[in-house]
Formats: sequence, structure tokens, C-alpha cells
Amino acid sequence: MNRVVVTGMGALSSLGNNVEDNWSSIVSGKSGSNLITRFNSELFKTKFACEIQDFDPGQRLAHNEIRKSDLFTQYGLYSADEAIEDSNIDIAKMDPFDIGVIWGSGQGGMGTFEEEVKNYTLNNNTPRFNPFFIPKLIANMASGMISIKYGLMGINYTAVSACATSNTAIMDAFNYIRLGKAKVIVTGGSEAPITEASIGGFNAMRALSTNNDNYETASKPFDSGRDGFVMGEGAGALILEDYDHAIKRGAKIYAEIVGAAMTADAYHMTSTHPEGLGAFQAMKFALDEAGIKMSEVNYINAHATSTSVGDLSEVLAISKHLEEKKNKVYISGTKSMTGHLLGAAGAIAAILCMKSIEDNIIPPTINTEQLDEKIPNNLNIVLKDSIDAKVQYALSNTFGFGGHNASIVFKKLIN
Repeated sequence: MNRVVVTGMGALSSLGNNVEDNWSSIVSGKSGSNLITRFNSELFKTKFACEIQDFDPGQRLAHNEIRKSDLFTQYGLYSADEAIEDSNIDIAKMDPFDIGVIWGSGQGGMGTFEEEVKNYTLNNNTPRFNPFFIPKLIANMASGMISIKYGLMGINYTAVSACATSNTAIMDAFNYIRLGKAKVIVTGGSEAPITEASIGGFNAMRALSTNNDNYETASKPFDSGRDGFVMGEGAGALILEDYDHAIKRGAKIYAEIVGAAMTADAYHMTSTHPEGLGAFQAMKFALDEAGIKMSEVNYINAHATSTSVGDLSEVLAISKHLEEKKNKVYISGTKSMTGHLLGAAGAIAAILCMKSIEDNIIPPTINTEQLDEKIPNNLNIVLKDSIDAKVQYALSNTFGFGGHNASIVFKKLIN
């Protein structure tokens, strides 16, 4: 099997429009939550979200790319451009069939769908749809447009596994390169879910926080008073590369991927297994593939969305991997700052894991004041402030509606 490393990264969220701004905000414990400006939220139960600020797609995208694409695709193109630039890879010198794109999005062009259906209704149901309606809507268009923009002719598709989507895409890219099916793959995920239908739909499920009076601190993973997640948006892009190929061209390497796995809860449409059985096994398979035990992991970026059932099932699963006494494995829930980016969540989490490895910093969980009494006492959850700690292994968890569990293990590179 070929070794697989990460040689480029790009990030876009409410905390910043590039990797460094995101990381700086995360380390300083900044909340990205604010009042919704995309639409009039007066009649909605939730009136806040983690919206991207000062986004100018024209900084990295051509006019035609913007005109023909939904916001989720624009986010994907924008972050992919940063990642490719960061990787310093000369695409023109490579065989285009050696480079692919495996992207992810949980909802695809939800904003486009809303706009077109509204226009249809306002026009007395006269079918005058935009010719770009379907291309902008379909979830695979971000991967397609990334490949078109850079002439990447290798493997190309989009993964969908709800909020586990990005980890699924990254894992697939990892496996294709390991098997020698590609030398480089652009992977990650993007989501633009701050729309009336998304906010209204998740409100109907009672999944979103409705703490409108304290929106900056509403995302509080593991807290006894948590009342749901805060919607986030954005994208994360990674350049995965065959290790030998990366070394040959003298690439900067952020980390090596040494384990990745998926399982299913087979339990409920939207709820995680209360004992975290599927989550436990996904982590176990990923750790086994990496050849390590959970006690050797230095940092876990938990899925930790700030929902009552989800947070608890995850920590129960983690606890089962550890000894009864308090362990040195640091855990944090960075969605307390970014909000929950749905299909893009795993890509952002992966980037934060690798920045943690690079800088030897454990990011915090903010807003959490009183830990849920049901959380096992052998867990080392980092609250309020980031801490300095040596990080050789980092694990990223993502879980999605439908019972999808996906875990990835990143390792500081050792030649």
C-alpha cells in the first residue's frame, strides 16, 4: 500500500476566509455566531447562525464561474484554489489523469433550489426555469467544476453521508491513492445551508439551538444546558498526495493519514446510537489500521455538535477506548466556534487536526460552563482556552443522519 500525506489546505468559515485566519480564531477561542442576514428570520425559531463574513468570490473565481454556480460550489472552488496554491504543485507538469477530485456536500445547491421554486410560484407556476438550475443544484457540481477549472481528469465524484460527508470523501481519496489509482486528489467538502428551508427544516426537527438572546455562546458542546447546534457554512479543502510523489517534488507535508474507517449505527434516521456502538467501532477500525491504541492519540476533534444525544453517545464511545482513570488524550469541540458545517464539517475538522499537529496546540471548547453529569470522568475535555501540548496523533470524528460514522487518524510525519 502507498503512503498518503496532506500537502495543501484551504479553509472558509465564519471565522476566516483562509486557513491561517481560521486557525488564529480557533486558537483564540472566537465565536463565529451572529444574527442571520441572508433572509428575514423574524418568524423563525432560530435567528442566528455562523455566516461567512466579507466573502468575495471574485478574489479567486472568474465571473463565469460565479454566475454558473451555487454558493456551495463557489465555497468549494474558493477553498480548493487556496489548497492547490498552498501545495505548490505544478499541475501543468503532471499527467492530468493522475489527479482527481473527491468532494462532499450534504445538501448541494439548496439556495438555488429555493430561489427557482419561489420564482416558479411567483410566476403563476409558469415553467421559466434558469438554464443553470439543475447544474447549480446537483451536489456533484463542486467536484465537477474543480476538475474543469484545473483540468484534472482523474477520479471525480461526490460523496454524500450527511454530516459525515467530508470524512467519507477524505477516506475515499486516501484509499484510492493507497491503491495506486491516483497520485494526487483534491478532497474535502462545502456547504451553504443558511437558507430558509434549511433553518426551518432543522427547526422543525428541534435540532437547532433557539437561544436567540445569547447567540454568541449558543453552541456549547458537552454542556448540561446545550439545546441544539448552531448552523455553520463554508468549505475545507485538502490536497492528498502519494508520499513518494510528494517527497520527490519537495512538497511541504502537514501530516500523514494512517487510518480511516466508516461504520453504520443501523439504529435511527436522525439519532445516534445512545451507547455509541457504531462510533466506537469506527474509531477502533481507524486506530487498528493506524496500528495504535486510543491512549496514544494526543488530540481528538470531536463531532460534538452541541446536541443532547449526539454529544453523549460520542463521549461514551471514546471513554470505552480508554482506561478508567483520567487520560492524557485531549478532546475538544470546535463547533462551539465554527458552528456545524454539515457536509463540510469533517474537512474543517481535518484541517484543525493538522494545524494542531503542526503547532502543538490543542484548540478549546468554548461556551461550555457545566459539563453534563453523564459524561464519563475519565475524559480530558479542553474548555475555554487552548493549551500547548505535543501532538503526534490526532483523530477526527464525524457522524451523520442515517447512522453514518467516519473516523480518520492523522500522524505527524516520520520519514
